[in-house]
Amino acid sequence: MKLHLTKPLIVFDLETTGLDLVADRIIQISYIKVLPDGTEKRGNLLINPGKQIPEEVIALTGITNEAVKDKPTFKEQAPSLAEEFKGCDFAGFNSNRFDIPMLAEEFLRAGIDFDFSKARLIDAQTIFHKMEPRNLAAAYKFYTGRKMEDDLEAHRADQDTEATYRVLQGELDMYAPGKQEEADRVLHNDMDELAEFSKQNDNVDFAGRIIWQPLTDGKGNVLLDKDGKPRRHEVFNFGKYRGWDVSQVLHRDPGYFNWMLSSDFTFNTKQVLTRIRLRELQTKIN
Repeated sequence: MKLHLTKPLIVFDLETTGLDLVADRIIQISYIKVLPDGTEKRGNLLINPGKQIPEEVIALTGITNEAVKDKPTFKEQAPSLAEEFKGCDFAGFNSNRFDIPMLAEEFLRAGIDFDFSKARLIDAQTIFHKMEPRNLAAAYKFYTGRKMEDDLEAHRADQDTEATYRVLQGELDMYAPGKQEEADRVLHNDMDELAEFSKQNDNVDFAGRIIWQPLTDGKGNVLLDKDGKPRRHEVFNFGKYRGWDVSQVLHRDPGYFNWMLSSDFTFNTKQVLTRIRLRELQTKIN
């Protein structure tokens, strides 16, 4: 469907060195500039971030440090981008939460105060989530073909439990072998597989203060165990030791353990940290 535009629209996406608006940088910006008459102009720029691209980002995007080493920095590209984007609205996917703030930060770091307040910011992800709710009632209707309010009383734990059970049964029926053409849309009635499929992150503790990361050698290659699976270790996911191996921090800065135990972290985080410390102490004894 042709968009009804009153001024140009920049549909764009960023690839970055990470998700920290302060510390991370753009490594790629791609955009489609759509004019009110329907004319489209495409741009795709690799950006030298001025810092190493993490291995996990390279694996995800395919953009290597070698690929960007001779590319212009964002500061060098900023004046022409600001001119290209002047007077435009912006659209992206999850753009209002990340891409727009990151782009604004990069412009400011380049000394350009690009005024996004005059632009209309359209987030396709927000539209998707509002139009296709991902709550229990929506799942109930999708997997059972019935409205939850016709069968159950919502917002009561016993009724929501019954609805969840029926949703799970419906999911296993819909994605059973033989029901889907695409192999990656098949789910087996196996609790190990379902638990693995349900994982949304690599948190060690529930709050995500400590996460799992693959172990790598000096060249950034992922180390494998005897079964050919990536070896993993616990790293801090916050603060001054973000990205550091937890056991190394506990060895180098013993006071950090006491600080965490006496600070406002969840009991689960403190429990996980204590288990790691006890494991390391036991290793030394043995």
